[in-house]
Amino acid sequence: MKNYIFAITLLFAFSACKQNTKTEEATESVEEVIVETPAVSYPENLTKVFDAHGGIDTWKSMKSLIFTMEKPDGKEVITTNLMSREALVDNSKESIGFDGEKAWFLNKTEGEYNGKMAKFKYNLMFYFYAMPFILSDDGINYAEAEPLVFEGVTYPGIQVTYDAGVGETPEDRYVLYYNPTTYQMEWLGYTVSFVPGIDKKELHFRRYSNWQKVNGLLLPKTSVNYGFKDDKPTEVTKSTDFIDVQITKTALPSSTFAKPEKGEFVN
Repeated sequence: MKNYIFAITLLFAFSACKQNTKTEEATESVEEVIVETPAVSYPENLTKVFDAHGGIDTWKSMKSLIFTMEKPDGKEVITTNLMSREALVDNSKESIGFDGEKAWFLNKTEGEYNGKMAKFKYNLMFYFYAMPFILSDDGINYAEAEPLVFEGVTYPGIQVTYDAGVGETPEDRYVLYYNPTTYQMEWLGYTVSFVPGIDKKELHFRRYSNWQKVNGLLLPKTSVNYGFKDDKPTEVTKSTDFIDVQITKTALPSSTFAKPEKGEFVN
């Protein structure tokens, strides 16, 4: 009887030891497959621009952005989930959205409507507003650009181009010009490739000289459009104010960006 009990005890001890060994082996296997994601590297001058606006880490910690533009026919509210780029543009005439897979539109008027433009418009002003941080997206190539000289001030430039297949218009080119002392963004030069009849290589210009601090980030308060000639800004054409800005660490429900029942997907 004692030998029998001893044998049972020995069997349990051996089984427990074997299980512990397997657990340790499994733990070691799990530890072996853990790979740290390397930090993204940006050009030094672009990093300084990000830092001047609150820092790229702060930007990447945010999950949603909402801002409003005052327009002659009323307000336009633009809402974006920053990680998925789900988007909603809403004004008195139309709603345009992106549900994470497809762009859609809802015409609120009785007139004709070019729904095909929705795939370009759902993130158009978001892209201009999210400067300079939007230039940290994947698939971007950076290069030094010829400085912009305007009214006696020289603004160093960073050129941005895109890998093939990135976005709806990967052939676009952007140039960020920054203040040489503060490293705050001052100008954006950009090409326009989705409007028929416009030179796709010529730079258009927006000036960013009025900023507001929101949740630790320096974001645009005003964007000023300029005329252009020979890849240089000329005179002011219009100004856009941004109000009611919210940027948070909480993403909005996907239902926010779903196509309404009467809306249509863009083919």
